[in-house]
This record gives sequence, C-alpha cells and structure tokens, in this order.
Amino acid sequence: MGISRAELRQYLLVTGNYWAFTLTDGALRMLVVLHFHQLGYGPLAIAMLFLFYEFFGVVTNLVGGWLGARIGLNRTMNIGLSMQVLALLMLTLPATMLTVPWVMFAQALSGIAKDLNKMSAKSSVKQLARVADQQGESRLFRAVAILTGSKNTLKGVGFFLGGALLGLFGFTGALWGMIAMLALVLLSSLILLRQDLGRSKARPKFSEMFSTSTAVNYLSAARLFLFGARDIWFVVALPVYLSQQFDWDHWQVGGFMASWVIGYGLIQAIAPWLTGKKQGAVPGKRITLAWVASLSLIPLLIAQVLPLAPELVLVGGLLIFGACFAINSSLHSYLIVSYAREEGTSMDVGFYYMANAAGRLLGTVLSGALFQWYGLEACLIGSTLMLLVATGLTAKLPECTHGQAA
Repeated sequence: MGISRAELRQYLLVTGNYWAFTLTDGALRMLVVLHFHQLGYGPLAIAMLFLFYEFFGVVTNLVGGWLGARIGLNRTMNIGLSMQVLALLMLTLPATMLTVPWVMFAQALSGIAKDLNKMSAKSSVKQLARVADQQGESRLFRAVAILTGSKNTLKGVGFFLGGALLGLFGFTGALWGMIAMLALVLLSSLILLRQDLGRSKARPKFSEMFSTSTAVNYLSAARLFLFGARDIWFVVALPVYLSQQFDWDHWQVGGFMASWVIGYGLIQAIAPWLTGKKQGAVPGKRITLAWVASLSLIPLLIAQVLPLAPELVLVGGLLIFGACFAINSSLHSYLIVSYAREEGTSMDVGFYYMANAAGRLLGTVLSGALFQWYGLEACLIGSTLMLLVATGLTAKLPECTHGQAA
C-alpha cells in the first residue's frame, strides 16, 4: 500500500517545519559567529558560545525520544519551534547586555530546540511512510534521504542567509525577521499538525528511553564515531587552518564551508539512486559496511599527501570526503528509521541521535585540542581511527532490515 493523501499532507507539513527551522538554525550560527567577531571576541571565546548547544543535544535526544512517545511528535516539534523563538528573542537585547553566559544559555535553548525538531521530524517519517513490502522500504529510504539531504542543504543556505541579513538589517533586525517567520510556522503547525502523531499507546517509562535493540545500539555507536570522525577536523581545525595557512578571510572560509554543506545535503538527497535503488535493493549491512570502510581511507590519504600541495589536496580531499560521508550519513538515517520500533519510534530515534550529538561533541573537543597540540595531520589520523571503529561496529549490524536489504 502507499501513503494516503492525509499522510502526505502531514509529511509535507513536518518537512516544511523542519526546513524553516533548519534555515534559521544555520542563519543564527553565522549571525552569532560574525557578530561576536565584530565585537572583538576571539575564536576560542566564540567556540565556547556553542559549547552548551552541542552538550544539550546529547541530553535532548535521549529525553526527547521518551517525551515524544508520551505526548506525541507534534507537541515535541511545536515545543522545539517555541524554544527557538525564545532563544532568538533572548539575543535581541542590546549588545552591552549580551554577556557570554547569557549567549551560551540562549544557544543551549537553541540546541535543545534543534534536536527536538530533528527527532520529531525523523520519527514522523516512520509513522507517515510505514509499509511492510519492498516497495514501501524503498519509499521510506527516499523519504528519509530527501528530508535529511534537504536539511543540510538548507543549513548551508542558512549560512549565506545569516551573513546577508547581518549586512542588510544588522544583528537585531535579522533576529526579528527570523522570529516573525518562525512564529508563522509555529502557528500553522499548531493548527494543522495531527494531534496524535507518534504518540505511544502504552505510556513508556523514563527508564525505557535507553534502547534495548541490539541493532539500534550498534548503529548508534557507529553513528557516534562516524560524526566524531567528521567534526574532529571539520569544526575547528579546518576553518582555522584555511585562515592561517592559506590566508583566507572569514568570508572565504564561511562561503566554502557553506558550499560544502549545501553539496553535502544534495548528495544525501540522491543517496538512494547511488546505493542500489535501480536494482530494487534497499540498504543493509553489506552496503553500509562497504561505504564506511571506503570513507576511512580518505582522511588517511589526505594526511599522507597534504605536504605535496596543501591547498589543492585539502580542498579536493574535503569534497571527496563530503560526498562519501553524505552517503554514509544517509544510509544511517534510513537504517535507524527502519530498525526503530513501530510503537515508540521516537525513543529509538532519540537514543540514536543522542549518540550522534555525543559524537559531534567529542569531535569538536578533540578538533580543538589535537589541532592546537599536534596540527591538522593529527586530526586527520584521529578521523581515520574513529572511522575504523565505526567500520567494526557496522560489521556487528544484522544482515538485513526489512525486505531485501543488501
């Protein structure tokens, strides 16, 4: 069977909410970086502004899945939208009142909001596109890939939008524009989003938020090291290296990073066509293992040949890494939705994205530390080691999901 018109409308509404939130999330990050750079904050101080953003992602994904199963995904999505509006309002204070603790707290709210929104959207796909036959699993993979890929593309667009809004309207004016947009999205969501979406019939206990599924646990652990392997050199080491070694200004660095994220998202969106859709297969252990093993070779090769032509090797290597990483991420995003229980999907998805957030946090901390102590090559070697661990964990996954997974 296929997706009904009512389910399709709900899927489009969830996707629209996710898109609007992601656009403001990317714009807010660029606004904060550029604005506080203009105020004279150093790189380390600016990085600290986002520490709680990443930390609370770990907590939110763990608790948010349980919350979504108890009160419904529509409510957790609307809570996320409301908290983002509040975070934006907190930053509209005069510059003299925007102390580091205040901005860190606002970013913490934004991080909680982002992960509530993401968990709700990803879990909703399972509810809105669930079918048991082979065609249904293929449709589910496409739905997840489009949702995930479009999110990352829009996050990159948000980087550009943040810079443009800052130049046109200033920091406070840009914030009020985003507040108005999100308020309209929240209002439509409150009116139109189905009230029982994703709500578990049984009231899950708080202790049940930790997954008991072997497949979900191994996939979550692999996700932790996969995203740690990206952020260990992408978050801090790469932009600082581009600035220091190649003398790129912040517009060049920001533009390149934004373009990378947009391309990353586009590759994610077409991942089903790159991983066997034409052959009628949906991804399973064998395909996922092959892609993560291939990815583990890329940072090692970059580290080995970097001294020969640093700028060419780093930019070209990052593009190849991004394309391969995007496919790995899309495969993971499909597998967690497929592995997740029909009853209480959000709890498995929330646990999985808790591991995702923990990987980002670990990678961010190691990125700064390894780069400061040993340089970019050490970050690349660390990325390789993390990917090898992710490969070993992927090998522990079940042979297949539903249908004829490869």
